[in-house]
Amino acid sequence: MDRGPSSQAPTSHEASEPTTPVVGVLALQGGVVEHVRAVESLGARAVKVRAPEDLAGLDALILPGGESSTVDRLCRTFGLFEPLRGAIRGGLPTLGTCAGLIMLATQIEDPAPGQQSLGVLDVSVNRNAFGSQVASAEVDLAWLGPASGVVGPGDHLKAAFIRAPEVTRAGDGVEVLARHRGAVVAVRQDNVLGISFHPELMGDTTLHRLLLDSAR
Repeated sequence: MDRGPSSQAPTSHEASEPTTPVVGVLALQGGVVEHVRAVESLGARAVKVRAPEDLAGLDALILPGGESSTVDRLCRTFGLFEPLRGAIRGGLPTLGTCAGLIMLATQIEDPAPGQQSLGVLDVSVNRNAFGSQVASAEVDLAWLGPASGVVGPGDHLKAAFIRAPEVTRAGDGVEVLARHRGAVVAVRQDNVLGISFHPELMGDTTLHRLLLDSAR
């Protein structure tokens, strides 16, 4: 009996057609270009986020380094603060590096006057715990988090610390993923990954791959 076109199953090619992940990079200030390059080197598509409508259709989001109080002010100026918070609370896989970690935190111990944070990662941070620009350093960090298809115990990350923050308190349910000189510098809570350092400046895409892995 002829059941018509609706009875035809898709071919294996049609059923398994891969889609290109779309990663938004907050592009108001800071190290945007390096993150865009890292994302594109992994075969994903990078979208620069400058307005609320740029958040539509994203599979993941990166909040790059920069000056955290400036990024906060620009987010509020351009109407991005609440849309960012809503997208992340809604489950959008998110990576925050350096100033991005500060933006994600529930508490900033040493905020600039009027500075706010998104409050989507249950940690407290000290903004400039690792000192000034001249105190910056490039190091290898041991991975302390659980094993995944991307990274596991015994692996190392290449990290650049530039006026970097430290996580001084991690709430229940926050995983500590890496430490530097005893200080917590990488954490994860559900869909949110926050790090004190800049892997993108070292050509290390491990955490970008971890972000993409969580977006699939």
